[in-house]
Parts: sequence; structure tokens; C-alpha cells
Amino acid sequence: MSSSRKINSHILRLATAQALSGANSTVVYATGAIIGNMLASRPALATLPISVFVVGMALATLPVGALTRRYGRRVTVLFGNLCGVIVGLLAALALVIQSFALFCFAMLFGGAYAAVVLTFRFAAAECVSPKERPRALSTVMAGGVFAGVLGPQLVTGTMNAWPAHTYVVTYLASAGVAALSAIVLMGVKFEHQPKPSRRNVGRPIGEVIRQPRFMVAMLCGVVSYMMMNFMMTSAPLAMELCGLPRVASNYGIEMHVVAMYAPSFFTGRLISRFGAPNVTLAGLALIGLAAITGMSGMTVNHFWVALVLLGLGWNFGFLGASALVLSSHSPEEGPRVQSVNDFVVFGAMVIGSFLSGGLLTTLGWSVVSGLMLPPIILAIVGVLWLQWSRNKRVSPA
Repeated sequence: MSSSRKINSHILRLATAQALSGANSTVVYATGAIIGNMLASRPALATLPISVFVVGMALATLPVGALTRRYGRRVTVLFGNLCGVIVGLLAALALVIQSFALFCFAMLFGGAYAAVVLTFRFAAAECVSPKERPRALSTVMAGGVFAGVLGPQLVTGTMNAWPAHTYVVTYLASAGVAALSAIVLMGVKFEHQPKPSRRNVGRPIGEVIRQPRFMVAMLCGVVSYMMMNFMMTSAPLAMELCGLPRVASNYGIEMHVVAMYAPSFFTGRLISRFGAPNVTLAGLALIGLAAITGMSGMTVNHFWVALVLLGLGWNFGFLGASALVLSSHSPEEGPRVQSVNDFVVFGAMVIGSFLSGGLLTTLGWSVVSGLMLPPIILAIVGVLWLQWSRNKRVSPA
């Protein structure tokens, strides 16, 4: 078998694992706020499980980077799948005994799993040569298309399988999916991975972070992910408060997650052709359109269109920002820089998640949507400034 074919098989396994693992996060986003509303003592706490999920993501990012540096990528991805099994089992138990606290605690492991899954986009870069990285990154993320279908269908098909305990079978099934993902990942070889080391290599982390390119990339990653999470967290509960059926909510999340990952089949080519900054700008503009759509009405179609636009915008914005991050460091600096970037991104998401539930129940869906616009404008200004600075440096005096 040729080297190229071997590399393709590793990327295919990562994409498959992305589909399976991403389904777990989709289950959480589709059910977390609804279950929170079922178990919590106050409506304002309904989105707390998803907020804790995001806290788990933020808390896990730096340890995940350290684990990768010391023991390699394989140990890290298998650790993530272990967390995926744990969250499914603990969440199912919490639903059986009707414990809101235990359900929230389970979400910490779910967040840790999601943090590891999001490193698959960087892991893909360690399976190919540098010139193939944009396409490998987008191919792995394209696996999320199947997560977008698998997750909501898993919810719809299992949520009432045990009538006395809604969603228990859903979370048991998600634990099985995490175990299957681990089996798939066992065959991946990270042929271009730097040798694991206990020592920090490359430039000091502060020097990398101070690069304008990295700072703008991190800002765009924060805004793209934070605004996506802010709106997606609120949408299922907002639809329920509007009296819309849960099946409509599940379909909305399904379309949203498919929209998040479907463009990945060609996002890498767009980045290679038009540049990461332009693709990032397109993503931010689409997220802005999602916010405007959310402000325009609260019918099923308004929710669905907003969620689709939100997914498309996240794909372009987040993958564009990720490509900018990859171009800001050397391979040896990768795990440290990537973990710092993701820590900041997920840390900002925590703020959005904690705010979304209270804002939704007190101010309403339209206000939640409108609050997305100022950060989006700020990120757009940052990218335009980066492009202006680059053009100024290369233009003749």
C-alpha cells in the first residue's frame, strides 16, 4: 500500500471517529437544556448542564495538551473516548434517580470528551505532509456531517424507549457509540507527530501568543464558537417555550449540526484558494445573518433557518480561525499553542453558556439573538485590520 493510501486511511478513521464522537456532543446539545428544565428547581437553571459541559471543555484543554506532549496523540484520543463512556453512564443514572446535580457532574466528562474530539482537526495535520493539512483538516471535520444525523436520530429513536425514564436509553446508547469510536481510533497512526517529550520546545508561549496573526485567529475562534454555542444552547429550550414539538427541535439541531460540518468537504479548498482570513470573514457574516434571522421571528422556519445559517457560519469561521492558528506555530509548538487557543475559546464559551439560560427566560429569544451582533462586528474588524496590516507590509514604499 502506498504512503498516500495509508495517510488517506488514517484520515478516514479520524473522520469516522469525528462522526461517532461528535454524536455525543449533539445528544447533549439536543437534550441538555430540556433535561435541565425537567430536573432543575428553577427555569433559569435549565441551561446549566450545557454550561457545565462547556466548563468541562475549558478545564480539559490544557491537560489534554500536556497529555499529548508527554504521551502522544493516541493516548489522548483514547482518554477522550473513556470520558465519553463515563458521561453516558453517569447521565443515564442521573435520569433514573432524577438527580440534577449528578447530571451536571456527568456533563464535566462530556465536556472533556468534546475537548479531545475537537483536537482531531489538529491531529489530522499529524497524519499528512504540510501541504495537505488544510484538506486533511476539513476532511476530518466533514465527519461531523454524520454526527449531525446520528446524534439527533439517536435522540429521536431512543428518548422514549423506556417510558418511565425519558432519555435514559439515549445516554446509554451514546456510551456505546463512544466505545465504538475508541475501536476505530486504535488503527490511526500519527506519522508526522513530533516525538513526545516532557520538555517545552520551540519559542516561549508568550512570544507565539503576541503575534497579531495568532491573536486575531484566537479572537475569531472565540467569537465563532461562543456565538454558535450561545444560540444553539438556547434554541431547543426557546422552541419548547414557544410550544413547538420536541421533534421539531431535534430536526432543527440535526440540520444545524449537518450545516456545521457539511461545508468541510470543500472548506479546505476554499482556504487554500482564497486564504483563511477571507473564509473566516464569510463565516462571521453568516453568523451575523443567523442572529438577524433569530430576531425576525419565532416560527419553526425562523428557528430552522437561523440554526442552518449558524452552522454554516461556524464552519467557515472556526475552520478559518483554526487554519490561522496552524500557520502561527511550528510543529513542535503545536500541542502547547493549540491547547492555549482552545482553552481561551472554550473559556469564553463558558460565559456565553451561563448567560444564555437566564437571558432567554428573562429577555426572550429575540434579545438573545441580537446580543450576538456586537462580538461578530468586533471579530470582523479584527480580520480586516490583519489583512490591512499584511497589505501595508508587502506594498512598495
